Amino acid sequence: MTELSYIAIRHKKRRVKVLLASAISLLLCLIFILFNQATDNQQNKSNTLSISGPWEFTSLEPSKQGYIYTRMNIIETLLNVDEKGKLTPGLASKWQASEDQKTWLFTLQENALFQDGSPIDATSVVNALTIAQGKHGVLNKAPILHISVRNKQQVEIALTQAHVVLPALLAHYSTAILAPSAYDLTGKVTRLIGSGPYLLDDFQPPHKLSVKASLNYWGKKPSIEHVRYLTGHRAESRILQAKSGDADIVYSLNAAMLEQLKNSDNVAVHTAAIPRTLLLKLNAAHPFLASAQARQALSLAIDRSSIAKQVLHVEEAANDQIFAESMGDWHLQQRQENYNLKKAANLLTALSWKKDDQGWLVKAQQRFQLTLITYADRPELTSVATALQAQWRQLGVDLKINITNSSMIPSSHADNSLEVALIARNLGVIANPISLVANEYANGGNDWGAMNWFNPEVDKAIARLSAESNPKQVALDTQFIASAIYQQKPVIAIAHYQQHNAVNSRVKHYKFDPFLRDYLINQMELDDHVATH
Repeated sequence: MTELSYIAIRHKKRRVKVLLASAISLLLCLIFILFNQATDNQQNKSNTLSISGPWEFTSLEPSKQGYIYTRMNIIETLLNVDEKGKLTPGLASKWQASEDQKTWLFTLQENALFQDGSPIDATSVVNALTIAQGKHGVLNKAPILHISVRNKQQVEIALTQAHVVLPALLAHYSTAILAPSAYDLTGKVTRLIGSGPYLLDDFQPPHKLSVKASLNYWGKKPSIEHVRYLTGHRAESRILQAKSGDADIVYSLNAAMLEQLKNSDNVAVHTAAIPRTLLLKLNAAHPFLASAQARQALSLAIDRSSIAKQVLHVEEAANDQIFAESMGDWHLQQRQENYNLKKAANLLTALSWKKDDQGWLVKAQQRFQLTLITYADRPELTSVATALQAQWRQLGVDLKINITNSSMIPSSHADNSLEVALIARNLGVIANPISLVANEYANGGNDWGAMNWFNPEVDKAIARLSAESNPKQVALDTQFIASAIYQQKPVIAIAHYQQHNAVNSRVKHYKFDPFLRDYLINQMELDDHVATH
């Protein structure tokens, strides 16, 4: 055999070895990938928390449905809110304002990472906030001059005017901080990569998503490995999920159905007040409603306890203030106004209203007749409207009811045709509600607040609050505004919403956030010794 032949044979053997080694490497890599996938997908009852709620999701954008992703601990904001409405550190460990309140400095947590392993530094935070400012959300209308990098760990936000509510805006879900890799070149969110203790694992809009514990989390490491969320539209289906154990935590149960869980050994119902108020919006320019006395009379003629007990099925929900206790100084420390039909009648008699032979109040040959509009999105509203109709009938007020859609509230406000509207208003959308109050109660009011109610002193106090940093003055102005709304009643509170949540006994350390920002999942644990269903 020639030397050339030997060389060809050696080359051929070498190629065979290389191909064999490559095949073995490929096989090992495939085995490794399959093993990891199997490990990742080993979700079972003992390591998975199942949550059910009525809220759908269709977009990854924090500006649209970020509340779902903050609740599921995927994304986080610079600041957080505790159960009393006080701002606490989030991705920012501390914050401070200049003397004129126009420049704010936010210092970031040290050594914090996004879920993709990239650092949470000033550059990435400025990028996320700048993108958020350009989208629908609370930063869009804030008086921001620029958002910039002071140094690697500090972000500066300069304002065109003092705006003390800025920190509260940075606790809103629409200002969540996402990793640079979450966005495409246009700023659209294409992957939900946040900084929370859980990262998105499975996304099936509008009804199902799953998350798994993040190894990169900078804060308290989660105990529960997997969490899944399932949208349940029907209250009947959610109560069945709680009874059967298919869901470990079921949020927002119908109070009328709670009796079904009464004899359950493995499920406890937790009830908590949330800053959403059932209230009447009144047109203060209407001739029958122009007097504060008339509005006070209508309030006195509402049997709140009866409505809360018989319609809302939670007697303690009855309340005559629009601000809940969780809203700090906005809530007045005083006793509730009792149902008093006699006092209500006397107030209207003083305004020259008298009952005719049919029992209707009449003045200048005009019956005291009003039209109330409400919407069916929340089924309790129509039932409460019917109860109000019957209660005001005893006073002599003829209340007509028009069930329409919620968009008719702002549109009827705009064309001045609205007389009375029954609405559910979330006053805790932002931890500090001054922006909402300024929009809805200053200068005559707006869509979901007062209507044609003018109080120059309230307007001045609202203007001061937007720039005031002295805690004593802030408390004084806050209480003054809340007191003026309570006494003059441009709106009339009926009840504070109570949220009822069912929690399985295998869930340990359950807590509830009244501002509905966070499910606090990474503070919970699962009892693996509970028998699976």
